[in-house]
Amino acid sequence: MSREVVLVTGGAGFIGSHLCLRLFDDGYHVLCLDNFFTGRPENFGERYRELMSSGRFEFIRHDVIEPITLEVNRIFHLACPASPVHYQQNPVKTIKTNVIGTWRMLGVAKRTRARILLASTSEVYGDPEVHPQPEDYWGHVNPIGIRSCYDEGKRVAETLAVDYHRQDKVDIRIARIFNTYGPNMSVDDGRVMSNFICQALRNEPLTVYGNGGQTRSFCYVSDLVDGLFKLMDGQHPGPINLGNDKEISMLDLVMCIEKILGRPLKMENKPLPQDDPVRRRPDLTKARQLLNYEPQVSLDDGLRNTIAYFMKELGINAETTG
Repeated sequence: MSREVVLVTGGAGFIGSHLCLRLFDDGYHVLCLDNFFTGRPENFGERYRELMSSGRFEFIRHDVIEPITLEVNRIFHLACPASPVHYQQNPVKTIKTNVIGTWRMLGVAKRTRARILLASTSEVYGDPEVHPQPEDYWGHVNPIGIRSCYDEGKRVAETLAVDYHRQDKVDIRIARIFNTYGPNMSVDDGRVMSNFICQALRNEPLTVYGNGGQTRSFCYVSDLVDGLFKLMDGQHPGPINLGNDKEISMLDLVMCIEKILGRPLKMENKPLPQDDPVRRRPDLTKARQLLNYEPQVSLDDGLRNTIAYFMKELGINAETTG
């Protein structure tokens, strides 16, 4: 078993909590750093006591914008609100987290000679004019739109990482993460998967933006974490797309949820949000060739697990959903 010390920023968040548990189960000493803006210790559920009594799991309440001195072997840098509702709540804070926070973590990596993985995003492609999106596509991003604090923030974070690599030989990995879903998503995070499921469970109309023909490609969280591990352990610095390349429209997603719940769902149409991408699907050629990465969890299985999680979060019994 490894006794390497691994830092996960944003470690109490949706993806971060799954990543921390995987690292812990693999024998690492895990430093879970989070300011708890969107993350929460409850994401570790019934394993919280086990983690805290193990001697190799530590919570560090800290904002990555502020300086910190740590001795680590590896860094997974995930810290930043990822849903539009949360990152638009304080856009200046969001871009500072992306830029200053990444600069801080690259400084830690430089000093300790740690390998650092930057969790970037498919949002660097903006509303793409190329489909599916390969890593060599430079994107179509509005630099002054309401999503820019996140989109452009992540683009600058990638620039910082690559320049630390060129200038100071920092060992970097860059993951461009596409739409991911699963347990530990926030009920109120505003993303389509949590919106649809929670509205359905509450017997509310599902909010469908535009005509519902826009597409996404949904990756179950365990597949995403597997990709992050493969990228961190591999030899390619990236950027590399990680996600699932099975594309589905919003109307088809409604039908999938209807099938699992066993009842028809009402819908309410609203205008498309500003700069919201119409199509989104990763080109996974590099991930497959360089990392031997292949998503394993079907949308049907992932939806069932996610619906069960939200039922528990909302205190809803299975009998009341039919």
